[in-house]
Amino acid sequence: MQVPLYQAKAEFFRMLGHPVRIRVLELLQDGPKPVRDLLAAIEIEPSNLSQQLAVLRRSGIVTATRSGSTVVYALAGGDVAELLRAARRILSELLAGQQDLLAELQQTGTAAAETPGDPT
Repeated sequence: MQVPLYQAKAEFFRMLGHPVRIRVLELLQDGPKPVRDLLAAIEIEPSNLSQQLAVLRRSGIVTATRSGSTVVYALAGGDVAELLRAARRILSELLAGQQDLLAELQQTGTAAAETPGDPT
């Protein structure tokens, strides 16, 4: 039985829904990295990083190659980097909109405080 596309997309985004996984993907945008470099950049327990890398590997979003005792991770394709850039653009737009709203609220609050109320 085939999973509907919307459900597959929801599962994909759920898989991305962990801060460590997002950080790993951001770091891998610059090219393949050995686990030791990922650990140094993220500063979490090795077992936690290993769990998150396993999720990314099982999903097919990253690849792992072993060279001796070193495991090097890389993005499986360029589309992941594009997805992260799109997320950055969307968040920037949302936050800019929130900044505009905050400025408007602050102006409205200041104007209301300066306007005397009706004494009756």
